[in-house]
Amino acid sequence: MAQPRPERKRPGSIRQVAELAGVSIGTVSNVMNSPHLVAEATRLRVEEAIRATGFVRNAAARQLRGIPSTVVGCVLLDLSNTFFAEVARGIEDRLAEDGCVAVLCSTDVKQERERHFLRILQETRVRGVIINPVDPDGGDFTELPDRGTPVVLLDNRSDHRQLCAVTVDNVAGGMASCGHLLDLGHRRIALLCADADVRSVMDRAEGVRKAVLAGGLDPDRVLFEIPLDPPRNRGSADAAIEQAVTDPEPPTAFLCFNDTVAATLLAGLHRRGVAVPGDVSVIGYDDVTFAGALFPPLTTVRQPKYEIGRAAAELLLSESEPDHLHREVVFAPELVVRQSTGAPPEHPRAL
Repeated sequence: MAQPRPERKRPGSIRQVAELAGVSIGTVSNVMNSPHLVAEATRLRVEEAIRATGFVRNAAARQLRGIPSTVVGCVLLDLSNTFFAEVARGIEDRLAEDGCVAVLCSTDVKQERERHFLRILQETRVRGVIINPVDPDGGDFTELPDRGTPVVLLDNRSDHRQLCAVTVDNVAGGMASCGHLLDLGHRRIALLCADADVRSVMDRAEGVRKAVLAGGLDPDRVLFEIPLDPPRNRGSADAAIEQAVTDPEPPTAFLCFNDTVAATLLAGLHRRGVAVPGDVSVIGYDDVTFAGALFPPLTTVRQPKYEIGRAAAELLLSESEPDHLHREVVFAPELVVRQSTGAPPEHPRAL
C-alpha cells in the first residue's frame, strides 16, 4: 500500500529568521548580500537561523526592487569540448566570488538551439549573458542589450559594437602553429578545419595562410583544407586520413583546429601503423588538460582557457556598475612544442 506523501514544510520568512537570531531584518539582509559588513558571531547566528527556518529569499521579488539577478546565462558552442569546460570553470569561479551562479548551455553550433536558449534566459531575467555566438555577425544576441540584458562576447572580437568581449589573438595562434611546421621543413600541410563558420577557427586559418605567405610560399601549394563534420568522432578522423592519402601530394603534417580533433587523428594514425612524428607530424590547438598525456605528447597552441572565462565573468559583473565602459580583452596564445612534431621524413612513406 502506497504511503501518504509527507506534508511539505513551508519555508520560513525573513522576519522569522530575524526573530530567531535576535537581530533586525536589515542585519539578515546584510548577511545574505554583504556578509563582510556583519560581525562573525552575528553572521553565524543568522546563518543558523536561516537553516532552522528553511528561509529561501525570493529572487523575483529582489529583481522587482531593482537588485540584479544572481544568475548568469552562458551560451557556448559545445561543453563536451574540454576547451569550453575549462573556460566554463573560470566563469563559474569568478561568478561564485560575487554570489552568482552560471547556467550553462551548449548550442552545438546550431542557430535554432542558440535562439531557444536565449529566449529562455531572457524570460528568467538573468543578470546577463556570456555567449560564444554561432553567427558572430548577427543572431538574437545582438538585440539583448536593448532589452536590458547585458551581453559579453566570448572567443570573438567586439568588432566595434557596443559590447564587451574576450578573445585570443587566433590569427597569431594560427601563424605560430603553421610557422613551427614550416621551420621544421614541412611544405605540404593538411589543415583540418570545422565544417562551420566559427570565428575563432576562421581566424586561425587566416593566420596559417599568413604564415605561408610570410615564408615566401604559395598557400595553394602548401596547404589543403579538410573540413570535418562532425569533428570529434573516429569516422571523421579516418575520413580525413583517407582524403589526405589519396591526394596527389600527401601531407607530411596535419594541422588541427583543436586538440580534440588532434587526439582523434593520432588514434587513427596509430591504427594504420603510421609513426608520429617519424612519418607525419600532428599539431593541435588549445592545450587542453589531456594534450600532454597523449602518445606522443601533443604539440599545440596554448590558450589561457580558465583566464578567458574569468575575464568574461568579470566584464559581465561590471556591467551593473554606473560608470561601466565596454572593453575588449585579447589574450596572447603560446606555442607549446612537444613530441608530436618533427622534421618531415627524407623519404616519405604512404600513410
